[in-house]
Amino acid sequence: MADWTHHRATINGIGMHYVEQGSGPLLILCHGFPHLWLSWHRQIAAFAALGWRVVVPDMRGMGQTDAPADPALYDCDHTVGDLLGLLDHLGEAQAVFAGLDFGIFAIYDLAWRHPDRVRAIIALENPFWPDREDISPLAEAAEWAKNHFVHIDYFRPPGIADRDLAAAPREFLRKVFFALSADYHYLDVWKHPPGTTYIAALPETPPLPWAWLQEWELEWFVSEYSRSGFTGGLNWYRAMDLRWEQRRPHRGTRSTVPFYFIGSRQDVDLEAWHGDDPISAIPRHHADVRRIEIIDAAGHMLQLERSADVTRIMSAFLHEIAADA
Repeated sequence: MADWTHHRATINGIGMHYVEQGSGPLLILCHGFPHLWLSWHRQIAAFAALGWRVVVPDMRGMGQTDAPADPALYDCDHTVGDLLGLLDHLGEAQAVFAGLDFGIFAIYDLAWRHPDRVRAIIALENPFWPDREDISPLAEAAEWAKNHFVHIDYFRPPGIADRDLAAAPREFLRKVFFALSADYHYLDVWKHPPGTTYIAALPETPPLPWAWLQEWELEWFVSEYSRSGFTGGLNWYRAMDLRWEQRRPHRGTRSTVPFYFIGSRQDVDLEAWHGDDPISAIPRHHADVRRIEIIDAAGHMLQLERSADVTRIMSAFLHEIAADA
């Protein structure tokens, strides 16, 4: 497929799979759910060609990385420990970290606890933690779910979503990737009544290939999740209240790590999770904001939907970061 190499190592007590290409200063790319390392595959070679050592892990619970069954093992102590352990395993004191979704939230937690290990942050779609002070994430989702379907509340009870998604991984992944893209308005999924399953709430899709996703790419995700199941990814949701509690000491303070951001105008997270004007709020969370870029006509599948734009913008960010050395 490319010149990257696959590795597996015991890190922070679990078997972690990661892909690596290039040499130079370290760049670690982190994904969310239901993504995998492959979500970044169109960027890896380009960043390696710029002189970076690019490492892309399957995050805890997903892909070929081990998936502990206990949701408590997805709290900040463990997700931050994974990133620290990966740095130590690679023999590096620092890295530039880039991510979105649960991946970027783990990076934020790392930057708060160990800012000396984070050279810079490149965030996609999620500019800061969306936590509220007055109510925990799972409690908030439960309140919403009294009136309509909410995927977070559907994921919360162990077993139900695990079985539903594992019974139809291809249908789920095809539908959710489409729904998260700019080709659909994701929050329409929430118009379904309480008690709806996620697969039933998701839209029907046109046949593949789409303009931004090839059939083989979908089949890669299907193959990986068919083997691993979805419990590990769902446990990131089930641990949301644990991480919310662990972040209390950092609320109201700003991260000091150099911060770069790429958002898209059709992203559901920017629309629903980060307040009315999330871009203007960024300086309230990050003291050293370097660059902000917004991409038109893209949703939450940003690295795949607008691969060339993401590569171009991140390459410019990385050039600036390297010049600061």
